[in-house]
Amino acid sequence: MHNEILILAIFAFLYSIFAGRIERSVVSGPVVFVSAGILMGPLFLGWFQGEIMRHQLRVFADMTLVLILFSDAANAELAVLKSKLKIPARMLLIGLPGVIILGFGLALVLLDVLSLYEAAILGVILAATDAALGKAVIADKRVPDWIRASLNAESGLNDGICVPFLFIFIAMSLEATGAAASSVEPLMVVLEEIGIGLMVGLGLTLIASLLLNFCIRQDWLTEVWLQVTVPSLALACFALAGALHGSGYIAAFTGGLLFGYLVGDKKHKFVVAAEGIGETLAMLTWLLFGIAVVGSIIGLVTWQIMTFALLSLTVVRMLPIYLSLTGTIASPQDRLFLGWFGPRGLASIVFVIIVLDSGLPGGEVIALVVVLTVFLSLIAHGFSAKPLSKWIAKQQSGTNG
Repeated sequence: MHNEILILAIFAFLYSIFAGRIERSVVSGPVVFVSAGILMGPLFLGWFQGEIMRHQLRVFADMTLVLILFSDAANAELAVLKSKLKIPARMLLIGLPGVIILGFGLALVLLDVLSLYEAAILGVILAATDAALGKAVIADKRVPDWIRASLNAESGLNDGICVPFLFIFIAMSLEATGAAASSVEPLMVVLEEIGIGLMVGLGLTLIASLLLNFCIRQDWLTEVWLQVTVPSLALACFALAGALHGSGYIAAFTGGLLFGYLVGDKKHKFVVAAEGIGETLAMLTWLLFGIAVVGSIIGLVTWQIMTFALLSLTVVRMLPIYLSLTGTIASPQDRLFLGWFGPRGLASIVFVIIVLDSGLPGGEVIALVVVLTVFLSLIAHGFSAKPLSKWIAKQQSGTNG
């Protein structure tokens, strides 16, 4: 164990001191960590055992997604969205359902081993985009503000929106196959999980925010412990909802929305620590992903699975987003740019682990498709972020000129 910790610590240190240089290049952080994981895993150097790392992946992925859901929701600029609501609203309310439906249809055509509900589950899993993988674009000042704000709002909210649909389709699939764990209507169980998640997220966050404001007025909060508040609250929402048989992801997402609304302008100083911890865990998750998962799928990919993954990253995502923005200020180039930058990442990985834990007959196929799609997304979106950001900036300057 000491050898593994030493390797991870040295690698994390080396990345941290070169991070600024790497982020200015065409290579993204997740690409570096996944590549390192593949190299250090059983496929090449063998410094880590894939089976052991796979058990730890769920823990890291869960904690990472919870922190990301909470902090992204808290950071949602609701006031800005109200004034510039049309673009992200259309992407979420029209584009997102379109991506799910098109992914569902494609799965039925290409992956005939999946049932109707399993195809819908795959469509939902790969509709969720990753804010962390889109960071290179969102942080690039050359990209117009409204495009960056729209992508940030969409990626921050769509994984939370996808959660209830994922649970509903899993419940319907289990009921259809007769694999439901109890005689209780599975759909009702899922709705109960969502309801408990909502109540826990909103209730616990309301109490915590009131207590936090009281302590701030009393000058009891220190700079050091300020960094602990939001990560602790996010994990508490997740854990309490789970203990009450509710959805911890829904609790984290709704809790984050309420927290951001209640603390207002002060939210950045509260949320920044959770973002930092979440990003650190995300990189470790990508490392584990490279060690434990990517190497194991080599040799299992069929032409149908490869075709689905490639179409999922292009037509399935880009066409609904493009059409959803018809009649807005977005030019055809803007719509293509917004459609392309829907990278798949941690949310999809966590969702597929949930599917595997549920015991669905088509779970292994779903997992294989998702892993390949996420891996291709890491490469395609990681290497295209800088060049395409430069391209869209030129398009905008040409239009304005």
